[in-house]
Amino acid sequence: MTGYFGRFTVRAAAFSAVLAMSAGAALAGEAVSADQILNALKPKSATRGLSVGAQAAPPVDAAAQAKQSAFLDSMRNRKTRSLSLGERAQIAELAATKPKIDLEIQFDYNSAEISKTSMPAVQELGKALSDPTLKGSTFVVAGHTDGIGGDSFNQDLSERRADTIKRYLVEKFALAGPDLVTVGYGKSKLKDAANPADPLNRRVQVVNMDTKTAAAK
Repeated sequence: MTGYFGRFTVRAAAFSAVLAMSAGAALAGEAVSADQILNALKPKSATRGLSVGAQAAPPVDAAAQAKQSAFLDSMRNRKTRSLSLGERAQIAELAATKPKIDLEIQFDYNSAEISKTSMPAVQELGKALSDPTLKGSTFVVAGHTDGIGGDSFNQDLSERRADTIKRYLVEKFALAGPDLVTVGYGKSKLKDAANPADPLNRRVQVVNMDTKTAAAK
């Protein structure tokens, strides 16, 4: 693909850097509240320095922002299976600088069924995404598997896991389906690469793709 997004060469190392979770990431086994999720996903505020006052937000490239928005619009209501490798890479590139959180929503082995222990986290996610301050935002819901099994099987499984979360949020919290863009990364993004079979690798990550910046306080 040419133009703004250029040609994307998919490298495992690049994917690791792009989708690495920020300070909003939840630790294994840690209960995460809707407020914590909300705070992690809110657009970032301009910060105030100790001696130079409020820091200005980076200038907005209107043309670039319009192209990003057009790309995201083309992803809305798309099936995860219809996304090309290049499109998944583009989503990852755009997600790199966006507010994000790793909830470690886990799934049963070889299944797209949410584990019972992770259901509270999904419910807290639904509460957070229902908050009026996030209204109008587009969210990427990225599915991941553990490292056991073939690439094709795990790619399909990760897509089904992302779709499971989207379906739950739409059905239980009445969130707008087009605002949730699902994508699968298979086993390419292991959270614990040293232990490919670890359940922590079977997870979903959420990214707020909104480009607005919160006002400084």
